[in-house]
Amino acid sequence: MGTACASSPVPPPTEVIVAALLDAVEAGYRHFDTAAVYRTEEEVGRAVAEAVEKGLVGSRDEFFITSKVWCADLHVDSVVPALTNTLRRLGMEYVDLYLIHWPVSMKKSPLGFAKEDIVEFDMRGTWAAMEDCFRLGLCKSIGVSNYGPAKLHQLLQHATIPPAVNQVGLFPPCRHRYPCG
Repeated sequence: MGTACASSPVPPPTEVIVAALLDAVEAGYRHFDTAAVYRTEEEVGRAVAEAVEKGLVGSRDEFFITSKVWCADLHVDSVVPALTNTLRRLGMEYVDLYLIHWPVSMKKSPLGFAKEDIVEFDMRGTWAAMEDCFRLGLCKSIGVSNYGPAKLHQLLQHATIPPAVNQVGLFPPCRHRYPCG
């Protein structure tokens, strides 16, 4: 279940998000997809903890939690700290899947996306940092999101751990013409 709804200019109150996630757990959902830019990591973590506390599930291990590193943290020295911050917000020791949100790197800036903030993307170094996240046990698998065929091919040329996933959103207003390669 995606949790990007809170990325709207006026996100729903925390209690509303947590209640919706708990309703989803009661309905059988066990996969939650979040990201730093969605601003829902704390709510996902709280809902998972409450689901365990209420006996809706036996443990956190029954969930599959995905999160993503934002473009402003796609720098060799920022990926591991970004995941550490994600884990702190989630209140978890690991995520099941950690993705590069977009194959675009930005200057360090608040969450958002401005064309003038785009900087050169060190794909090889950034992917090596993602592999470090895996080796450190901070995530069970690593992958990418919104990669076109050319970027994915480029990544596979140097990855020692291939991406487990290329997550690509598909919804009516989204037509993938792979401007990111």
